[in-house]
Amino acid sequence: MAEIKLNAEVRTEFGKGAARRSRRANLVPAVIYGHGAESVHISLPAHELQLALRTANVLIGLEIDGKDALVIPKAVQRNALKGNIEHVDLLTVKRGEKVNVEVAVHVEGELAPGGNLLEYVMNTLLVEAEATHIPNSVTVSIAGLDAGASILAKDIPMPSGSVLAEADPDAVVLAVVAAQSEEPSAEGDAEGSEA
Repeated sequence: MAEIKLNAEVRTEFGKGAARRSRRANLVPAVIYGHGAESVHISLPAHELQLALRTANVLIGLEIDGKDALVIPKAVQRNALKGNIEHVDLLTVKRGEKVNVEVAVHVEGELAPGGNLLEYVMNTLLVEAEATHIPNSVTVSIAGLDAGASILAKDIPMPSGSVLAEADPDAVVLAVVAAQSEEPSAEGDAEGSEA
């Protein structure tokens, strides 16, 4: 995964009024924490941050007052109506350090014929990976699976350098169910004809 570089400014003002002023200036309030260090409050350029966060589990290289910091987004707060970013929590990481992140589950292939449906019980999996090599997603084949089949977390192949960190490796991630067909019942037809 490529590292995205952003310039950050240290925030000296706090509270709702200061946050609103930052947002009007096209800056997003953020906080950096981790490794037992004291939290650092910063502002990030809104547009560049929005573009960076399009990639899940993006690795961000920050320059703060001439110092470099490597972070990953931990929590992103968005405006419920407009969808723009209001605040970001960032976690400090070091090169070579292992982190636990949620990655999307993608499927490939076609189910067995017969009108079967694929149910996503879990859309993401908790994966442990090196901070500089976080996978964007995990991919699993559903080719030929029939109704009643399921794929467990432990059955999904992990990308190189990643391991499953899910608490329950036997958790069902994907299930194949038979499509329900609606057939008119005899009672329903009789009631309809009486009216």
